[in-house]
Amino acid sequence: MSDTRRRVKVYTLNEDRQWDDRGTGHVSSTLCVLGSLLLESKISPNTAYQKQQDTLIVWSEADNYDLALSFQEKAGCDEIWEKICQVQGKDPALDITQDPIDESEEERFEEIPETSHLVELPPCELSRLEEIADLVTSVLSSPIRREKLALALMSEGYIKKLLGLFRVCEDLDNREGLHHLYEIVRGVLFLNKAALFEVMFSDDCIMDVVGCLEYDPALVQPKRHREFLTKTAKFKEVIPITDSELRQKIHQTYRVQYIQDIILPTPSVFEENFLSTLTSFIFFNKVEIVSMLQEDEKFLTEVFAQLTDEATEDSKRRELVNFVKEFCAFSQTLQPQNRDAFFKTLANLGILPALEIVMGMDDLQVRAAATDIFSYLVEFSPSMVREFVMQEPQQTDDDVLLINVVIKQMICDSDPELGGAVQLMGLLRTLIDPENMLASTNKTEKTEFLGFFYKYCMHVLTAPLLANTAHDKNSKDLQEGSAKVNPVCPDNFQTAQLLALILELLTFCVEHHTYHIKTYIMNKDLLRRVLVLMNSKHTFLALCALRFMRRIIGLKDEYYNRYIIKGNLFEPVINALLDNGTRYNLLNSAIIELFEFIKVEDIKSLIAHIVDNFYKALESIEYVQTFKGLKGRYEQEKDRQSQRLNRYRRDARSLDEDEELWFNDDDDDDDGEAVEKSRMEDDFSDSYGKYMEAKKGMLLLNVSGLKRFADCNSKFDMYDTFFPDEEEEDEEEEQSPRKRPRLSS
Repeated sequence: MSDTRRRVKVYTLNEDRQWDDRGTGHVSSTLCVLGSLLLESKISPNTAYQKQQDTLIVWSEADNYDLALSFQEKAGCDEIWEKICQVQGKDPALDITQDPIDESEEERFEEIPETSHLVELPPCELSRLEEIADLVTSVLSSPIRREKLALALMSEGYIKKLLGLFRVCEDLDNREGLHHLYEIVRGVLFLNKAALFEVMFSDDCIMDVVGCLEYDPALVQPKRHREFLTKTAKFKEVIPITDSELRQKIHQTYRVQYIQDIILPTPSVFEENFLSTLTSFIFFNKVEIVSMLQEDEKFLTEVFAQLTDEATEDSKRRELVNFVKEFCAFSQTLQPQNRDAFFKTLANLGILPALEIVMGMDDLQVRAAATDIFSYLVEFSPSMVREFVMQEPQQTDDDVLLINVVIKQMICDSDPELGGAVQLMGLLRTLIDPENMLASTNKTEKTEFLGFFYKYCMHVLTAPLLANTAHDKNSKDLQEGSAKVNPVCPDNFQTAQLLALILELLTFCVEHHTYHIKTYIMNKDLLRRVLVLMNSKHTFLALCALRFMRRIIGLKDEYYNRYIIKGNLFEPVINALLDNGTRYNLLNSAIIELFEFIKVEDIKSLIAHIVDNFYKALESIEYVQTFKGLKGRYEQEKDRQSQRLNRYRRDARSLDEDEELWFNDDDDDDDGEAVEKSRMEDDFSDSYGKYMEAKKGMLLLNVSGLKRFADCNSKFDMYDTFFPDEEEEDEEEEQSPRKRPRLSS
């Protein structure tokens, strides 16, 4: 099993027509791939197997389930291919054993006499180009005829002959012949055969293929694709590539990708599967390029050394950054385990310190490319980025911390639509999201990173917000007597967009960071500053400010509620509602929803504050029942409080167990009252002394002289002086003390 010839990767084609890596193992002649038994597939006599690029075998098992084996060595692929052909009785020289067809097509071809195994091609001559074009176009609807045509094209070396005719037609400016060649080459590509691609995309053929595709009959003038590929598109070796095979593979992949994306028209619904093999060809090329570069440690080490070298010229650094960006883009074709190894290699080489340097450069192109690289890293492993940035304060000051560099780039985005700022905000959100910290092996990551972020970075994030809300009359920073002004420039749409982005991130913090954001909001009086933006002429910004407050109230946290009440922070919201007048718009609905939430959730402290301070201004709003409902809740709570107070006052007159025993003794035997009176005086003194000792925290009594209240009537009168009950005063006048109901009853 250690034989590298039979070492393979197993791929399956997913719903997005992308190849998923299922793992690596060793293949046996029955297509059993061992490596925790990745695949077990019996060679079927009726299955169409294809051999591609010398090291790939591709086939389908059941509907829409495509499989591929990628061999480490060509010899291993040839060996297994011979076994497959032996089982099916096919010639191993072919690159496909047979083509899958449906029943209707089988029936159709059964009626055709089998005169030849191959399609008969006309002689490759200028005068026969139209005939050749018609033939190629006619076979595309038939899988069997497509296969036969492909075999004929390969067996006779026909492709190179056609490309020779192209050069002749172009020299003669034979437009009719060039138009036929366009149809022929396009049709050959749609045959979807890897063996043909190997010929057409070879170094000595690919530019002629591109040339044929320039002469689309639908165009008045031919396109200039070759001129672009040879003169405009420059291949820049930022570090010389010594491996000629790698260099050739990079050139080929770029040109084939250009053919697929730029030259070929968007395939119709009926043609969309014709180029699946072309997509696979590009995919496996990219995998091979990334693997070859990753294995060349000397090359990558030199790239990062020059990228971080202060002596490197800006133009050179720009090329290096663009190379790393393209390198990372290619890595997206890798499967998860391979991509993990790729990014770990980059991390070990110092990608993050390098980004810290280039993201702070003035060159917009460099910053944009660095942002894309940073995006790949954050999406791959937020924990890796967090681990790096938490080590930085020991080595540098706050201004050059990587996260602060990212925040400043977001704030300083020159794009009027803030496209870069939106991208960076999303990356910051990923980094501060506790949800992707929970699975970390480091259990303290959440606490440590959020502590770091609020200590070193939050003030940078909120700086534009605080700067643009510093002139409200309610602000602590405003001098007395200043007039209230709208701090946001009325026409500065870009500033408003930026503040909206910052508020979106802060709102996310309110939802996901409990302690840290609460402390920050209260220490900075942040909600007051945010609510200044309710005055903005930009409704979307006012809504962002309102959403921030809504998230805070949605937590139903009494610390926040007391902060809002103490700061009278409903005032700007209610002013915005009143200023909006009778307009029925999103702002109106959002404000109403805020108060409706408070009513439905019965947040008593906020309801009392709103009704006590603002109900007169709100009672005229009758198109919704929200504010009347708040008033109703307020009244209900007031009634409950009143009843509770009365009950408390009655309950406070209840006697404790010792006193209850005293009264029970008092009522047991009226006839023995005179005899027991002196004993009752002593018992009462003892029990009441204990009672008052227990209650000394609530009732400050001077217990000296208690014996003068020894008799029952006097004792009852004394107790009432501390807990008077006005409702029972009339009752007391009518009833004698002996017949009055007990307070505990």
